[in-house]
Amino acid sequence: MLGVIVAVWLSERRWQARGGQKGTIVDIAVPAVIFGLIGGRLYHVITDWQTYFGSRAIKEPIQALFIWEGGLGIWGAISLGALGVWFAVRKRGISMSAVADTVAPGIAFAQAIGRWGNWFNQELYGSPTTLPWGLEIDVDHGGEPGVLYHPTFLYESLWDVALGFVLIFAGRRFALHHGRLFALYVAGYTLGRFWIEGLRIDPVGGVDHAVTFLGLRINQWTSIVLFVAALAYFWLTRNRDSVEIVAPAGPADPAHPADQADADSEDTRDRAAEEPASTDDGDAASGPRPAAPSSSDAEAADTPAPATDKTTDAEATDDGAPAAERAADVEVADDGAPAAGKATDAEVTDAPAPAAEKTGKAGKAGEAGKAGEAGKAEGDGAAGTPPPADDVTPADGVGASDAEVVTKEKNSR
Repeated sequence: MLGVIVAVWLSERRWQARGGQKGTIVDIAVPAVIFGLIGGRLYHVITDWQTYFGSRAIKEPIQALFIWEGGLGIWGAISLGALGVWFAVRKRGISMSAVADTVAPGIAFAQAIGRWGNWFNQELYGSPTTLPWGLEIDVDHGGEPGVLYHPTFLYESLWDVALGFVLIFAGRRFALHHGRLFALYVAGYTLGRFWIEGLRIDPVGGVDHAVTFLGLRINQWTSIVLFVAALAYFWLTRNRDSVEIVAPAGPADPAHPADQADADSEDTRDRAAEEPASTDDGDAASGPRPAAPSSSDAEAADTPAPATDKTTDAEATDDGAPAAERAADVEVADDGAPAAGKATDAEVTDAPAPAAEKTGKAGKAGEAGKAGEAGKAEGDGAAGTPPPADDVTPADGVGASDAEVVTKEKNSR
């Protein structure tokens, strides 16, 4: 339990440093510990079933539930504990791989602390040794008086401490994500467990002897399988670069300003669509905006010129002739009406604005000198002043013929 506290404390700090929400690891640890204890005990009972069941059992079947008497298999604890974590992270909407990488160093340190329970229970010891740190084992636990044994639990504890620091360094140095740091933990732990397990002589899988297969103990075979699987996963995920979710944003989560900004922008667009259009002076319009009879001089420069004005600009010559005269040359009607009058009729809009005002706007949109002349000329035409005599020769109220118009247009161009 002390190892669990250390693992949760360290993992919580690592999770927040990664951008996760505070308290996430604490919440996940509850199902992880419960499932882990069940899984660890199940693995022990399954692999050491002869201790509790059968004719040679040395304990009562009910004692299979007494976890305080020792017997928690790390393989079952990690496997079933991971299942509890998966349920928790799925409910919270975060990435399982991100959580696994975060808790990997903490698990290693927790195992280092938990292994000291083997000393109190006088289990997990190795062959006899003469080393000064040799461990005494009483007769009730399989030892002989005056004989020292390898404290394999101590070896594994030191290995786990070193592994925890290696994982922290590797995670920072190489930015291992998508479960790769957890895979490195599995590979590192099983590598040490394989040779430490080879030193053990305490019975595993039997009452008075350890069950072996092809000369290797059960836990050694488990270490080999998991070591290969961890390396395979580490290699296969080497190019994975998808985003891992560590802090999912809720529908109204203020902790994520980007999402809140998107929502505010959408609300602003909705309000803008509902509000009535406003005029240039800031007053709200009560309905569809009618066509204005005339515009200001500033607006004339930004607004596209009428079709007749564009025709006048396109037909401008280098001789500097007034725009009104050129328009009159081209726009003479078949009925013989004066050209200035026709130009005025073409420029009349639905609004009651005089043609002189629109002509003045077009003049200001063009060049400064020509604009003044065009405004003056068309203003005179709107007031009823006849055009210059050399452009149109009205005879008994009829304008120039079509041939004359074409000729003058060509000469103008």
